[in-house]
Amino acid sequence: MLTLTEEATTAVKTITAQFPDAAAGGVRIEGAGSPESQFRLSVVDAPVSGDAVVENAGARVFLDTDAAAVLDDRVLDAQIDPQGAVQFAVTTAA
Repeated sequence: MLTLTEEATTAVKTITAQFPDAAAGGVRIEGAGSPESQFRLSVVDAPVSGDAVVENAGARVFLDTDAAAVLDDRVLDAQIDPQGAVQFAVTTAA
């Protein structure tokens, strides 16, 4: 299952806090078929039926079936720049 770093956890919580309608929701990741492909991220108020749910310290990430398969045993990391822009990265678990 996908693991979130502390930075990714903070980023997900920061992003979802900006959407009052999604306060109990999270970030949804839709897969593209391979770890090297692009993924689509969106803020949603709840997972879609069939989504895998990853929770860490209040951060919730929902993975569609493609993303769950591709990101199994991967790590989601994030960097937040001084202006607040977030860049996510997926790495291999150590």
